Amino acid sequence: MATADVIIENASILTMDPDNPRADAIALAGGTILAVGSRGDMAGFAAPSTRRIDAAGASVLPGFIDSHIHLFAGGAQLRSLSLAGVTGFEAIAKAVRERAVKKIDPGVLVAEQAAYQMFGDGETITRQLLDRILPDYPLALFAGDHHTMWANTAALEAGGILHGRQTPAGSEIVVGPDGLATGELREFEAFAPITDLTPTGGREMLGLMGHEPKSPPNAAQRAADIGIVKQGLAYCASLGVTSFHNMDGNFYQLELLEEIDRSEGLIVRGRVPFRMLPGMALSELDKAVEMRRRWRSDRLTADFVKMFMDGVIESTTADMFEDYNGTPGVSGFSYFEQDEFDAISIECDRLGLQIAVHAIGDAAVNRTLNGYQASRRANGPRDSRHRIEHIEMLSPSDLPRFAELGVIASMQPTHAPGGAYPIEPILSMVGRERMKTGYAWRTIRQSGARLAFSSDWPVAPLDPLLGIRTALVRQPAFEGDPDERQSLMDSLAGFTIDGAFSEFQETRKGILKPGAMADVVVLSGDIESTPPGDVDTLKVAATICDGRITYERGAT
Repeated sequence: MATADVIIENASILTMDPDNPRADAIALAGGTILAVGSRGDMAGFAAPSTRRIDAAGASVLPGFIDSHIHLFAGGAQLRSLSLAGVTGFEAIAKAVRERAVKKIDPGVLVAEQAAYQMFGDGETITRQLLDRILPDYPLALFAGDHHTMWANTAALEAGGILHGRQTPAGSEIVVGPDGLATGELREFEAFAPITDLTPTGGREMLGLMGHEPKSPPNAAQRAADIGIVKQGLAYCASLGVTSFHNMDGNFYQLELLEEIDRSEGLIVRGRVPFRMLPGMALSELDKAVEMRRRWRSDRLTADFVKMFMDGVIESTTADMFEDYNGTPGVSGFSYFEQDEFDAISIECDRLGLQIAVHAIGDAAVNRTLNGYQASRRANGPRDSRHRIEHIEMLSPSDLPRFAELGVIASMQPTHAPGGAYPIEPILSMVGRERMKTGYAWRTIRQSGARLAFSSDWPVAPLDPLLGIRTALVRQPAFEGDPDERQSLMDSLAGFTIDGAFSEFQETRKGILKPGAMADVVVLSGDIESTPPGDVDTLKVAATICDGRITYERGAT
């Protein structure tokens, strides 16, 4: 009989395996699961060298799979000033000035998690307002959604954009009547001159824009970038994440991950996409094929294509069928015309590449579904598992198309207003009627479609337990509106087996059964007996990835 490297016992195991849904012990060896069953069943696998973990009745689950994160950016922003929950001029100014005196932000002080209405309802964020906070040093506030940045005059001057600059369609350096930038920068290409001022030179943002470094980073820069990525991986492991699907990608980021894997082994499994941009020739997809050829191990894979169809609601850049409330003539935009997206979708599908598309507005979701339908007509039905990321607004007529086309709804519980975030300003911008089919987790699941849950870190907190809590407790905006709350098992599935399904690995990960990957998370308590609103107070006691203990609470 094989010998276990690790045995977890005295546990409340939720396996996500319909053939054996519960157990109280599990044995792991050589990166795979040996057995799942009772404590007595594991006795034969124990040896003097076996590490035995007493779960003390706590829940043991498949390792969490976060199906939508930005690892490099998240790792870099762990060091940044966070303004999450900070509102009002005085409080914001105090936080920024206290950070500024420490002189730890060379080039530009970038504060994360800024709210669109953080200075108060109706208070427009301008460079002049930020100049009052920090007049003599470059300052930039990054919106929580990472689609808008506000910069002071010093930052705009340092970035060479005080007088504006032409940017690709969909991004904008907003310029006032005086011909000078107002301080508002919309979408990635507009604020790239500011992120270029950071110590990383903005390299963590390049994957979002589909760019490689303009010149190869020197040894010190590369070592610093590897350190940032490793910090991001360690943070993932500390929260029970054993797999992530990155939603930005380039060869440079893959090479950093590969170097870490060669030297010490990745402590979290990763998938990284090829980033397809508007206007790119279809021949550019040869790079996606090359990525897939080079990176296809169990720990690091590059086998899908990521695109953005639109922006976000808060900045009125999400593409909607109808105008935003209170802004006549403004309904957002799409990066791709239908014909262009159809052609890309058909070619990706022909090459056997999965597609993941950021689509938030109902018109953007519709256009993406149309493209997937076009690829199905052109290439014939197959198990493509193409995805749509976010789906914050949804036309009722498009609801059945997810199941019909086999499209995965990749959604983030913490994004929904009324969950982790206040319902305004989104409710006022889209109105009650559109909110009825907004963030429609349960409605989409009940239609027969498959969901995968995620965080979109660093846009929202990474902690899967916070995502699970939000999925459990979110309330309808109004009495009589659809109740989109999830059951505990559906919430857990969204962060485990459903995430595995979305990467074609549902028989090998996101599930605890013999022969599956030894990816396991041990919690500090029993999640089933914890009140839904308190689920995020549980902690991760231990994380195991590929049979290796990658995090242990209290370990030094």
